[in-house]
Amino acid sequence: MKRTRLLAALAAVSILGACATAPPASPPQPPPGLFQDEAFNAPSRRIDAADVFALSPAMKRYLEVDIAPQLRSMGRQQGLVDAMHSKAHLRLDYDTESTRTAAEAFDARAGNCLSLVVMTAALAKQLELPIQYQALLGEETWSRSGDLSFVNGHVNITVGQRLIDRRGAFDASPELRLNFGALSVARGALLQVVSEHTIVAMFMNNRAAEALVRGDIDDAYAYAREAVVQDPTFAAAYNTLGVTFQRRGLVEAAERAYGYALGRDDKHRAAMVNMARLLDTQGRSAEAAPLRAKLAALEAEPPFHYFDLGRAAVQAGDFRAARDYILREMRRDPDYHEFHFWLAVALYGLGEVEQAREHMTTAMNNSTTRREHALYASKLQRLNTVATNTN
Repeated sequence: MKRTRLLAALAAVSILGACATAPPASPPQPPPGLFQDEAFNAPSRRIDAADVFALSPAMKRYLEVDIAPQLRSMGRQQGLVDAMHSKAHLRLDYDTESTRTAAEAFDARAGNCLSLVVMTAALAKQLELPIQYQALLGEETWSRSGDLSFVNGHVNITVGQRLIDRRGAFDASPELRLNFGALSVARGALLQVVSEHTIVAMFMNNRAAEALVRGDIDDAYAYAREAVVQDPTFAAAYNTLGVTFQRRGLVEAAERAYGYALGRDDKHRAAMVNMARLLDTQGRSAEAAPLRAKLAALEAEPPFHYFDLGRAAVQAGDFRAARDYILREMRRDPDYHEFHFWLAVALYGLGEVEQAREHMTTAMNNSTTRREHALYASKLQRLNTVATNTN
């Protein structure tokens, strides 16, 4: 199971997840006075929602030449889904390093779940196949990079048949679901249909989060702004916009943005964390207290609490305490690759080389980027050398 991971010094940003509601009678609009264009420079690249699903010549050739025989023999729906699943065709890799457009994911043959869903949607649209997007709710996890934390969700896509391809007028041919790096749906999670506007908003929000990690505040603002424009009901976009405002020193604008996020989803944990911290820095702890109480009710221990204690114990040379802390953190998320990595370090410090190898292998297998996979592979090779020399 591929997962990702809190406890940032400043900001928690939502990424990939969504909570959709029924579309209103008229398209919603961003709140007046929300944007602060005058405080930011132009982004480093063009930001256009049309680019998200745009087909490249290589993608058209793939449909018209490479898998054309398969589409004819199996039918468009089954032929496309089989090509997406089969390593013999695209050889897709799951990689969360960056969020790619359809054309970029196709060219790289890799992407996170959102990138691969967008790529599949673009190909399905070209084949005139009906599609539906779904978000997995109730299985969100936390991740972090530097002083930024992320709430990670999951999306997938179902592909249907054209009416003309159905065998009879009442043929209810099932839609085929494609999951990329999927989380299990069997543990009480809920799949909820989301619109394409929300998918594009998720894409822009992911790009904003990635820009924040790079320190590109102007790009982050432009992407977060576009996320709000694409779906003004998407709470995560307001939260990310608030982070960009706060990083630019626009405290009042950040507070408004967090407030808008909570107005759309009063249980949005990242926005609650950010708003509480912002209020605390202004000496308004009494106003932050209800938010912290609500957070405590939603989650007794903040994500990464025991993991951070475990890492500190490793650095202090107390490997037994480190092992115990990290195992306690893993009760919440037993699949996160970095937990297994640091548990391997603690076990190695205790002289338990074989167990350390097992957890380093799990860290490598559960990694979500090529860079992480390479790092863990090199560490595992060293452990294997130690084990060989010991034996």
